Amino acid sequence: MKSFDVVVVGAGPAGGQCARLLAKSGNKVLLVEQHEDFYKNDFSSAATPLETLEKFDLPEEVVGTFWKKIVIVTTNLSRSWESPKTLGAVLNFAKFREFLANEVESYGSEVWMGYRYVRYEQENGKTVVHLKQRGSDTITVSTKILVDATGPARAVMYEKESDKPEFLKPAGIEYLIEVSEEDYNNYADALIFFLGYKWMPKGYSWIFPMERNRLKVGAACYRMEHKIVNKTESIRFYIELLIKEYIKAKDYKIIDVHGSTIQYCSGLNDIYYRDNIVAIGDAVSTVNSLGGEGIRHAMHGAEIACKHIKKYLNNQSTSFKEYQIEMHKQFATQWNLSEKIGLKRYLVDSDEKIDWGVAYLSPLSVKDMMDILFYYKFEKLSKGLRGYFLRKIRSLLKGFVK
Repeated sequence: MKSFDVVVVGAGPAGGQCARLLAKSGNKVLLVEQHEDFYKNDFSSAATPLETLEKFDLPEEVVGTFWKKIVIVTTNLSRSWESPKTLGAVLNFAKFREFLANEVESYGSEVWMGYRYVRYEQENGKTVVHLKQRGSDTITVSTKILVDATGPARAVMYEKESDKPEFLKPAGIEYLIEVSEEDYNNYADALIFFLGYKWMPKGYSWIFPMERNRLKVGAACYRMEHKIVNKTESIRFYIELLIKEYIKAKDYKIIDVHGSTIQYCSGLNDIYYRDNIVAIGDAVSTVNSLGGEGIRHAMHGAEIACKHIKKYLNNQSTSFKEYQIEMHKQFATQWNLSEKIGLKRYLVDSDEKIDWGVAYLSPLSVKDMMDILFYYKFEKLSKGLRGYFLRKIRSLLKGFVK
């Protein structure tokens, strides 16, 4: 039976980054991925600010394309914010995860593709992990620390579904489509978000650019009752509506369709650790429930976990309590506020209120919008409100002058 310092189950952004950092530090790591290759679960829209590449030392080869414009479209209006410089990237999610796995191997550790986690048990002072490859017998490995990076499944930390806390469960589907060069050029440098009843009641939709002549078109929604809207269509209906009525693509080819359901624990009340078992990434709700962005947060959370895992391996700590405390300090305030804003926007607000909300964002700078959308600096919303009222006052004054 092979022995490792750390076994990481799940090779997504959190698991891949965790294994990468620990392997780089000289630990003997096993990274386990249930799929045979990284192109079989290419499920993330993967838009991120430009600083993500530098912060996590990611090469340009994992980028699908870059963007410098943000557009928000509602049922009745459209607003845009553009920068002369690049603002961010849309990652090629498969290449990105493949890169992290290759990094793990380059530092002398192992990556096992096509292995499904079965269970673990404590045996003679060791943590024994059972893994199964399709068509093969179950094999076992031992480890000092076991990391649950299985995302919403939380397959390691919770043995039974009944053990899990209550979750918010927004679901999303995304099409990767190939369009004409003319259609692609209309959306090549922008992230476009859609709000309002027409485009996606109970959630939002999006169009993101990818490699040449390819666009990601997706929609996500909460499976909860809306205070105003009684009837909604399927998620696919709203995606196809975007393709037909917004992009107005004459000819397009569907390259891939993927989707997933986020299981977000309200109040971040997940179990972060149990003895020498540690949960990271979406297994502890690092995805932001307002916009569904998770990659860089999962990687950041993995870095926090790695710091505490190293202390445990070096006998400088006997518990992961400090890991949970640090994660809550990093995420809790902004994530709780994001949850409240998202539930109100997606499940309570009228179309008119959504239009009004986007309209008063118009005077904000593109930096302000980046701070609100990607860094959750919601205090900057008041700048838009001031601008909205100033425009109304000017309009009234002009009326009096006439």
